Amino acid sequence: MQTIHTDHAPAAIGPYSQAVEAGGFLFTSGQIPINPATGEIVAGGIEAQTERICKNLQAVLEAAGTDLGNVVKTTCFLADMCDFAAFNAVYARYFPSRPARSCVAVKTLPKNVLAEVECIALLRK
Repeated sequence: MQTIHTDHAPAAIGPYSQAVEAGGFLFTSGQIPINPATGEIVAGGIEAQTERICKNLQAVLEAAGTDLGNVVKTTCFLADMCDFAAFNAVYARYFPSRPARSCVAVKTLPKNVLAEVECIALLRK
């Protein structure tokens, strides 16, 4: 196993890594809408937060030598299912390959953000 780190995505805020390579796959930790340049949660609603989450995932994937087109599975966590359609509108722009996905509502997310996404991707090595 090999851990992945990039300064172009938020640093881990606990005892975990941004991602781990194993068995030809990349397993990312959940990304929340933190701007890596400022360390702050992005302003705006679900659309702005989803955009930042996808950019963070993209940065982690690129650091491992892969990209969003190689994502085979995502797990999406929403603070409120009322945001499902708006979340999907942004998500669809980043994941046109339509990977397998689970999407659930949860009671609370870290830092009270509106969404979090993790993924599994094929490595291009």
